[in-house]
Amino acid sequence: MSPVRPRARAVLSLLGGLGPQLLLLLLRPLAASGDCSLPPDVPNAQAALGGLTSFPEKRTVTYKCNRGFVKVPGKADSVICENNKWSELAVFCNRSCDVPTRLLFASLKKSYSQQNYFPEGTTVEYECRQGYIRDPSLSGNITCLQNFVWSKPDRFCKKKSCPKPREIENGHVNITTDILLGATIYFSCNAGYKLVGATFSFCAPVGNTVGWTNEFPECQEILCPEPPKVDHGMIQEKQNSYAYGQSVTYKCMEGFTLHGESSIYCTVKDDQGEWSGPLPQCRETDVTPTVPKSTEVNVPAAKSTAVPRTTPRFHATGTPQGRGSAPSVASTVASGCVAVTVIIGIIILVKIFWDGGKSGSYYTHENTTALKFHDSL
Repeated sequence: MSPVRPRARAVLSLLGGLGPQLLLLLLRPLAASGDCSLPPDVPNAQAALGGLTSFPEKRTVTYKCNRGFVKVPGKADSVICENNKWSELAVFCNRSCDVPTRLLFASLKKSYSQQNYFPEGTTVEYECRQGYIRDPSLSGNITCLQNFVWSKPDRFCKKKSCPKPREIENGHVNITTDILLGATIYFSCNAGYKLVGATFSFCAPVGNTVGWTNEFPECQEILCPEPPKVDHGMIQEKQNSYAYGQSVTYKCMEGFTLHGESSIYCTVKDDQGEWSGPLPQCRETDVTPTVPKSTEVNVPAAKSTAVPRTTPRFHATGTPQGRGSAPSVASTVASGCVAVTVIIGIIILVKIFWDGGKSGSYYTHENTTALKFHDSL
């Protein structure tokens, strides 16, 4: 009998005594001898397992912070499988305020701009944005409170002011609110002028200060075109140009009559000058003969002829003054002779009665002086 056979029987007997557990261990693949089971739990975080329950040697598993928690800067957030066990991992997720409030007038200083972990009690500082100026009496900081909400910031930056707008010749600058950063001003022109340039300007940052974004416009005078012509008419005192509100006046040539308004005016429509209407017309004058009107002429009356007075005047022929003066009897008696006086008186009386029909006095209408006349005997 060969000595090899007893030895083989001895080996088989030894293997049989190890039992089924030993057999399974021997049959297991060599690669699985260093596997790790599920990674450990970490407070306030969840491991990214990818659906696995077993992890080979040198496998790394990373954790992610739960909602409302933030990874503490500088702390590890992953474990590695080494020698059939996971590496140690400290708590790395903690409560934090959200990213600091974004302010219209200020921004976080650069030292805080890349930070995302803000535990209770953390203070951050702002600086004014372009176009604003710091108010030193107010704090530019905010703090993460116990409830992980930021404290309310003060308005510690104020708007800068743009330069005072200059006047526009023949126009207006309309300031609706103020001239601080963000304000808008509007431009307009007086009647008869048109705006050339921007209609508004905006107060905006310009370098380290603020200024108006658009240049100020100009207001140009609006002129009307050449006045229209009127047939058989002409313009009185014609000018080289006509501005808004000015007028031209027409007149007709000889032999024509003007119909309508004699003047038209320079008006404005859509920033263009145009003449008012309608134009007058010059129509030929009618030449139909007309019957002359009767004319009443006042002919001055001829001088009145002398009308003798009906009452005879008795006067002495030698006495030129006095109208119809009677001869003085006292003078005749004084002559010294009564008889002679009587005779002479009778002769005088006869002569007077004889001259009564031929002499007398009359008046003219031109004056009140009595004229005397008599015929020679």
